[in-house]
Amino acid sequence: MIYTITSDLPSFKSLTFKPGLNILLADKSEGATDRQSRNGAGKTSLVELIHFLMGGTADKDSIFRSAALAPWTFEMCADIGDAPVNIGRSGSKPSRVHLDGPVVNWPVQPERDAKTGEFQFSNDQWRLFLGRVLFGLSTSSDESNHRFGPTFRSLFSYFARRQNSVGMLQPTQHAAKQQAWDQQVAVSYLLGLDAHIPQEFQKLRTEEKAIAELRKAAKDGVLGRYFSSAADLRTRVVITEARVRRMKEQLATFRVVPAYAELEKEASTITRQISSLSDENTSDRELILQLQDSLTTESPPAVTSLERVYREAQVVLPDTVSKRFAEIELFHQAIVQNRKAHLGAEISSAELRITERERTREQLDIRRQQIMGILQSGGALEHYALLQEEASRAEAEAEGLKQRLVIAERIESTKAELEIERARLHKALQEDQHERRELIDEAVLIFEDLSNALYEKAGILTISATHNGPLVEVRIDSQRSKGITNMQIFCFDLMLADLATRRGMGPGFLVHDSHLFDGVDERQIAKALQLGADHAKAVGYQYIVTMNSDALPKDGFRPGFDIGEFICPVRLTDATNSGGLFGLRFD
Repeated sequence: MIYTITSDLPSFKSLTFKPGLNILLADKSEGATDRQSRNGAGKTSLVELIHFLMGGTADKDSIFRSAALAPWTFEMCADIGDAPVNIGRSGSKPSRVHLDGPVVNWPVQPERDAKTGEFQFSNDQWRLFLGRVLFGLSTSSDESNHRFGPTFRSLFSYFARRQNSVGMLQPTQHAAKQQAWDQQVAVSYLLGLDAHIPQEFQKLRTEEKAIAELRKAAKDGVLGRYFSSAADLRTRVVITEARVRRMKEQLATFRVVPAYAELEKEASTITRQISSLSDENTSDRELILQLQDSLTTESPPAVTSLERVYREAQVVLPDTVSKRFAEIELFHQAIVQNRKAHLGAEISSAELRITERERTREQLDIRRQQIMGILQSGGALEHYALLQEEASRAEAEAEGLKQRLVIAERIESTKAELEIERARLHKALQEDQHERRELIDEAVLIFEDLSNALYEKAGILTISATHNGPLVEVRIDSQRSKGITNMQIFCFDLMLADLATRRGMGPGFLVHDSHLFDGVDERQIAKALQLGADHAKAVGYQYIVTMNSDALPKDGFRPGFDIGEFICPVRLTDATNSGGLFGLRFD
């Protein structure tokens, strides 16, 4: 329980609490609204202060790190373990928690400040220590045990819901940002169920998410449209590897021909030369045929025919003319002989040229055959490099396909394994709830008694095993008054406080902010305060409620129940700057 809350801030309103129900009232000035400064009277700030002293995070936006409050130390005297301990912390050094009390027998020893002699923990150590002492959590450094496991801060938040964390949404959720898995783990642990099962469910969900992201990356990322099933990829790997082997065999037998390009060029030149020689030979052969035709038809003109013409014309030529005809005939014969000799020489010259060309062509053809043989036996260095590059590209493609195959096989096999694991966890959850049926029944009956005391029709607490983990549902069938959800939270929290205290764990107190009673009928508020007082006294824990004085019921209590006995001596007000918990206003 909490005994006192004090501070060295002179204007702070020191608070004293007693066992059972404690009601801290605040007078609300006329015209004030809930939207005024959160530290107007200090009801909500009291819950924040308790969290601050119990290891809460003090980030830069915390009121305890504001210029008005940071220099001052706040203290709380509360039972930690079996004895009262003074807990001190300031916003100027939020990472250190100072302790004064019987710490010698603690399972984890705090450090002693060399200057002041005070015992102290770092805030992280303080959380671990509180988790072990108040809730029996492990302080093992094994991360696998802590991952998604219950934490002190999450468990404690069910015993002091924070309005600033939007903690009044639903019974199983103490903060707006609290994830579903944390709710499952924390509530299971507080109910006495096996919290390792929802812990394993979250590990499973994390793996499923990773596989889903891997599949998405495979489809949309680097692999893109090439992603396919393991069977398809396996076939493509076989085909690609076979192509790689063939190309490597070609490389192994490849012979690089030096000056391949020059030889290839020479072979082309020789081919053109041979073609040109053939064309020239064809021309000379046609010339020879023409010359031979001319040689055959070549003959001197017929002089006797001229003489006959003259005789037939009865023209008598003198002897000198006849002699001249003989000379002309001899001249023509000489010309013809010369002509035939020239034609014969031209034919011989053409034939000689043909013979020379044939000889040259044969020599060129031999050289061309030599070059072609060399070229056919190997290839150019450039060709070898291109073949190597293509082989490397095919090898890289095969390796990429192998990697994709590994991913595809992992996705397909892991998906099946995760389905099996989910079924196993579901069965384990069913078995655990069956084995711990008495604990569940106890929680159900406590909730029913509480809700039945508030409403005519009893509420229902159901705890079931689903394929997504434990499902805890709270329902109060009534006329759905404005504050019905708040009363569901009230019954749920009181039930948890009862169960935890009976099992010897928890902080030993339950704190409810005035916001829990917003919109609740006055009769239900009166009944709730009576239930809180009765259960706290019967089970043995402390119930602290902050409330506006105008919301405190004036009637509706059972005979003999005096609500005034539970009101704290200190009374807060937002009417003046010094009337709030801190005794000052700040932004």
